[in-house]
Amino acid sequence: MAHTHSAYPLNILAVLVLLFLFNPFQKVTAVGINYGTLGNNLPSPKRVAQLLQSTLIDKVKIYDTNPQILQAFSNTGIDLIVAVENYHVSNISTSTSAADEWFSTRISPFIPATSVVAIAVGNEYLTADDGDDDLDPKALLQAMQNLHGVLLSRGLDRKIKISTPHSMAILASSFPPSSSTFATTLMPIMTSIVGFLSDTGSPFMVNAYPYFAYRDNPGMINLEYALLGNSSGVRDPKGYVYSNMLDAQIDAIHSAINALGFGNRSVKIIVSESGWPSKGDAGESAATPENAKTYNTRLIERGQSNKGTPMRPKDSIEIFVFALFNENKKEGGTSERNFGIFNGDGSKVYEVDLSCEFCSGDAEKLGFGEKVSGVARGPSVWCVAKPHADEKVIQAVLDFSCGPGGVDCREIYESGDCFQPNKIHAHASYAMNAYYQMHGRNYWNCDFKGTGLVTFSDPSYGTCRYSQQ
Repeated sequence: MAHTHSAYPLNILAVLVLLFLFNPFQKVTAVGINYGTLGNNLPSPKRVAQLLQSTLIDKVKIYDTNPQILQAFSNTGIDLIVAVENYHVSNISTSTSAADEWFSTRISPFIPATSVVAIAVGNEYLTADDGDDDLDPKALLQAMQNLHGVLLSRGLDRKIKISTPHSMAILASSFPPSSSTFATTLMPIMTSIVGFLSDTGSPFMVNAYPYFAYRDNPGMINLEYALLGNSSGVRDPKGYVYSNMLDAQIDAIHSAINALGFGNRSVKIIVSESGWPSKGDAGESAATPENAKTYNTRLIERGQSNKGTPMRPKDSIEIFVFALFNENKKEGGTSERNFGIFNGDGSKVYEVDLSCEFCSGDAEKLGFGEKVSGVARGPSVWCVAKPHADEKVIQAVLDFSCGPGGVDCREIYESGDCFQPNKIHAHASYAMNAYYQMHGRNYWNCDFKGTGLVTFSDPSYGTCRYSQQ
């Protein structure tokens, strides 16, 4: 679709530019959360998606390609990281056609309405201790390369990145951070994986848990340091001072990447999992609701701070909290089933503030058992059709939005909440706004050959709700 920027109303453009330049909150980032589903008492994906729209959570990481979840998050403005399960990696590694088939059946039907931004190939694949001898390290790299090839052929390689989450066990040691290296046996495959990530502009994902380090060495590690709150700091021989263990773990990964010879090439690190359990077995005395609340509150603040680490102070770190729910069917000890902020019935395990200052609705009062309607993300801006725009052009815009544009237009069908008034401009406004929200609310996404208009007034009416990012 051609974008004629000159047709865009100058006064609206000026307002948007001013908002961008002078909005004091524009540098505040939201955080991600891990949404596991190994439970028999969890809310429906649709209810989960509705709730999260009213919180500061703007990214969700899942552990498969559950079609109900992918559908539920369509047109929500929340980004998804989906996953290839460990047992699927081998098959996808066999050929690009196998990877293409996986993508075509699992992901393609849901994009772009659902914003998939990354595919996590495996989970802790290189250090998995699940008794599976078939987890070939070379298959992991080949699967990543095959999936990237699929994205490249479809022109999606900039939108969707390929990575793989690692545990801290990939390191020979994590302290001191400045001396950390990858385990000797993993050096060859890690060199290839980091090279792939660097070449494709993809992030290095690490699951970092100060909790486990503290649990296994309570006599050597200060609890407050593990809980992200030791202001006195721990000193690295090279002069770096760490006020919390998570930053030290992140910098240990930085050092290991540098040791491979990638110091001059940019590889962004994402904390793909981090959290603290609220309950544990004997010997896990630190697994309490109070400690979990303290850790996750500080973790969320850390994710929103845009701060780097002592080694890389200018490189902000994206963080995904583990986890959204307690999962009562998860294997392992008690603590493995109790990392959730929410119980399966939707009640909070402990109080953590997930409210979004710029979202409509009172997020603090919302729960999974309540109906959420018309919730919004960010400053409220919508896109509608200009009242006197040419109907032929409007019809073409509507056809595009509901077709190639990927908008879910069921609400403007005859049985939908937005069918009335049955007028072309009304239907087009709904579809244009959904497309605009879906693509990041850039002013050119509301151009539509000069027929679109950005508005700061909510066009919703009755039961017809216009989506917001």
